[in-house]
Amino acid sequence: MSKASAVKIVPQKHIDEGTSFASTLKALEDPIPSLPAKPITISIVGAGQRGCGYAFYAKMNPQLAKVVAVAEPRESRRKKMQETYNIPDENVFSDWKELAKRPKISDAIVIATLDHLHMEPAIAFADLKYHILLEKPMSVNLDECKKITDAAIRNKIVFLVGHVLRYTPHNRLIKRIIDSGLLGNIINIQHLEPVGNWHFAHSYVRGNWRKEQDSCFSLMTKCCHDIDLMLHWNDSPCVKISSFGNLSHFNSRNKPTGAGDAKRCLDCAYEPSCAYSAKKIYIKSFENGNTHWPVSVVTDVFDIEHLAEALKTGPYGRCVYECDNDVADHQVVNMEFASGATATVTMVAFTESICERKTR
Repeated sequence: MSKASAVKIVPQKHIDEGTSFASTLKALEDPIPSLPAKPITISIVGAGQRGCGYAFYAKMNPQLAKVVAVAEPRESRRKKMQETYNIPDENVFSDWKELAKRPKISDAIVIATLDHLHMEPAIAFADLKYHILLEKPMSVNLDECKKITDAAIRNKIVFLVGHVLRYTPHNRLIKRIIDSGLLGNIINIQHLEPVGNWHFAHSYVRGNWRKEQDSCFSLMTKCCHDIDLMLHWNDSPCVKISSFGNLSHFNSRNKPTGAGDAKRCLDCAYEPSCAYSAKKIYIKSFENGNTHWPVSVVTDVFDIEHLAEALKTGPYGRCVYECDNDVADHQVVNMEFASGATATVTMVAFTESICERKTR
């Protein structure tokens, strides 16, 4: 792209050396999308953090969408969503297969099951002609991705994978600036995903994404957003790639001496000094008024007794040096694109900042 290239978002404008940066950004303002003639009806499959997040967006934007059904195996989560969104009893299901047996009851469906449970519902609801928003990653292996893609194409539905970072205001602006030609040719992108020390411990040491066989490798589960951005911004296929990473810290070899034989934070003498203390991450957070993530993942009943019991018996109270995790806690990816541009993506667990991505 040359600096004199036409602006793709606003074709009537033209960028040249005499154009001020401020006026260029004004020309690149995000166009306001048109509203649907009536709210889109949505069914939610999987009422976990992501499913609830999409449902909440619909609640905050009733002119755009309305939640009309939910399928969720956990009774407490299922009931909470039903009550929050006034879903009738006949549209509440403990298994997505029950919903799939019904005639189509909404325009679209959000599939937010665990990563390795995406393919079967995605294909089933595509065959029922639901438009689909499938939470990322599409699947944990290439063969399943191909089958899901084939089903979407075969049924001619609107199909979207939830790479939501594409749609944040700052990333949309970056894309528009790149496409405008204002920066000239893209030569190199350096991108850092600082997962955050306690966040990594919560999700990838104690949590659902700690083992490859139960989910996928950590770069996929945490950074497929970031890899997607590299492809999105470069607008050129990746032709070469290398990657290095491993599990360096969260294992028994690095357990502090002061922790002794303790397997759980509630029984540990070293706990007051530990950055990964479950008491600090969950109990202190709850006492400060937080009933949202990450506390909401640990217990569905928000009182100190249930939270303490969950830490005493459940996965989130375990010592981070005594878990069954096997995913990498740091990884770097080097990419070369057909355009000749290069990019690096670095994921690291041991940061104070939590997911405050940095791009150069």
